[in-house]
Amino acid sequence: MNKFHSSLVCCYLYPITKYGYPPKAENTIKYIEEMYDLGFSSIELEGIREQHLLEVYKIRFEIKDKLAELKMNVPYFCAVLPGLSSSDSVVRNKNLKLFEKGCEIAHCIGAKGILDNAPLPPYQFPKDIPIVRHYNEKVLQTAQFPSHLNWNKYWTDLTETIRTACEIANSKRLTYQMHPCLGVLSATTDAFLYFADTVKAENLRFNLDTANQFVVKDNLALSLIRLKDKIDYIHVSDNRGIKVEHLPIGKGNIHWDSFFEIVDKINFKGHFGLDIGGAESDVKDLDSAYRNSADFIEKMTKTQN
Repeated sequence: MNKFHSSLVCCYLYPITKYGYPPKAENTIKYIEEMYDLGFSSIELEGIREQHLLEVYKIRFEIKDKLAELKMNVPYFCAVLPGLSSSDSVVRNKNLKLFEKGCEIAHCIGAKGILDNAPLPPYQFPKDIPIVRHYNEKVLQTAQFPSHLNWNKYWTDLTETIRTACEIANSKRLTYQMHPCLGVLSATTDAFLYFADTVKAENLRFNLDTANQFVVKDNLALSLIRLKDKIDYIHVSDNRGIKVEHLPIGKGNIHWDSFFEIVDKINFKGHFGLDIGGAESDVKDLDSAYRNSADFIEKMTKTQN
């Protein structure tokens, strides 16, 4: 029997931390079973770039059957496709087709929405876009921009691409959740509001991420207040405010009492994703970190309600 309320989601960072990035797609059933054994009935799954996403696509019905067997659900499926923000129209269109595959996976397994990192600027790295979860300052400093870049045209092309992605998601009755992180074009509340105002898609949502926003000095309480009508899903982990890291609740400097007070005030009824770990976080006991943090969120939300 599952221990935690269905509003608490075990994020895909759990198998990433255990098995590397990206974890092998063919082992997805194993990851589902391990997150079930942790006590979660709601989990997050991912398709990471072309090869990984297409491998997940091939086993989507097997995934669906396992979820049904264990009475589990995947509220949000992540399709990680940095090529959606390429300055090359051929690359963008290819990634839109991959995004459509991601939406098919999400629809097949009963997800409410599809999630991706907010768009990267049109960086050019020495080789290719590094296969990393987050772009730290050292990595970003190696990036350049295309010599032919016309920003106004790029911005128009990008927002049209994301608008098309929102339409694809909407055709499957999915929200498009935009995840903030260092180096992307919607890393903060202000940046997302500016971007969303241009895209103008009703199903474009903000996946508030406590650790990622805390490290870029985005006020979490104010973000909740300003974006309350655009937030269905919150990624929860702690951070010390110095570097990108995803720590268990209580191991960083986020003021959780204030945070959950605002969660209650805005009448948030969505999901909380436990997003703890990663090579950058040095979490010694991953299972305890997830269980203890889930216990804390349940306690705080019950206290507020």
